[in-house]
Amino acid sequence: MSGQNLTKNEQSLAQENSALRNEISILKEQLALLQEQLDWLKKQVFGRKTEQTSVIMDGGTQLSLFPAEMEQAVSVPEKTITVPEHQRKANHTDDIEKCNIRCAAYPQPMIPHSFCSPELAAHIVYEKFAKAVPLYRQEKDFNSKGVPLLRATMSDWVCIVAEQWCLPVYEKMSVLLIAGNIIHADESVLQVLHEEGRKATTDSRMWVYCNGKMNDRSVIIFEYQQTRGGIHPARFLKGFTGFLICDGYDAYNAVTGTKRCGCWTHTRRYFVEALPKDKFAYSTSVAAKAVNFCDMIYHEEGLLAKLTAEERYKLRLVKVKPLLDAFFLWLDAQNISGKGKLAKAVGYALNEKQYLYTFLDDGNVPIDNNRAENAIRPFAIGRKNWLFNNTERGAKCSAILYSIISTAQANGLDAEKYLTELFSQPTGTILLPWKI
Repeated sequence: MSGQNLTKNEQSLAQENSALRNEISILKEQLALLQEQLDWLKKQVFGRKTEQTSVIMDGGTQLSLFPAEMEQAVSVPEKTITVPEHQRKANHTDDIEKCNIRCAAYPQPMIPHSFCSPELAAHIVYEKFAKAVPLYRQEKDFNSKGVPLLRATMSDWVCIVAEQWCLPVYEKMSVLLIAGNIIHADESVLQVLHEEGRKATTDSRMWVYCNGKMNDRSVIIFEYQQTRGGIHPARFLKGFTGFLICDGYDAYNAVTGTKRCGCWTHTRRYFVEALPKDKFAYSTSVAAKAVNFCDMIYHEEGLLAKLTAEERYKLRLVKVKPLLDAFFLWLDAQNISGKGKLAKAVGYALNEKQYLYTFLDDGNVPIDNNRAENAIRPFAIGRKNWLFNNTERGAKCSAILYSIISTAQANGLDAEKYLTELFSQPTGTILLPWKI
């Protein structure tokens, strides 16, 4: 009856009160759970990480299974013991630290007063001379990785490793090259900004010399010179008495004591440049006829590639020489004059006639100078990126490093790994860049 007498307002308040009590009960449970989690986290951060009973139990006392014994044990007064006095030595912390401190061993820098290591030096040299990455780009790359390495510092390191580690190897390679029977030669333009008595725009030359591709190992030598004069190949090739394969540049006439060989690739190239634009005119074109002759010569020569030198020598006289005879007999009959490309091609072939026959004298002598052109190509590609050398010293060091890296790569070596090994040796060590 009393419930029936409650007003609607009172019923609403009673329901609200009950709901609030339930909510408070739930919140208390949640608060207790959160407090438990908070205590656990505090213990993980600030407490000791141990599960030993003596630590985790309150006061370090282990619970007893016998409360009566525990109570009796607690009531017993503790006994005291008198410990005799004694003296303790003074704690000389500084002396102990001095005795325990040891300097860790560290490798000596390959270049005094620097942090240059063989690995770092090899990487810098490889990036520039094998991958054509200029030093200013390497500087940006190092800076992006948090290494403040200036290009001027790298330039100094490059010259030091070239002069102290690579020069002895370079000189030994040059001696071995001259002692061989076949040398290819070529040269390319190089600009050096600061040379005494010369303008920055004056062209210098980077010469390249390499042995024949049929040798057991490759040797490639770059040499920097200020001019294109014949005095330079004559000096470098002094004492060489084998076959010298080169293009039609007159400077090579200054080289004495060698058997000069012409390049059929150069000969063919001049006629290719003289071809008419209209392909329908090829049937009557002298240039097209000359290119066909060169292609037939190369075809027959290609068939002899896998033969021994003696077999190649004999079959060249039978298969290749008649084609040369027919080509020059036909070319002599052509009446070409003027200053056009065709006249230039015909003049080049006729001027080189005696040298274009020389490869027939030895089965190991190649038909062209492609080996030298391939050897100098990495230098030409790199020149497009770094454009010039700043000093004559830098140009000479570049020649040394191009020689070392090109030879290592031609012999199938990992050039950067080889340089690391070389730079790890004492200066003056001769570690030749080929497999033994």
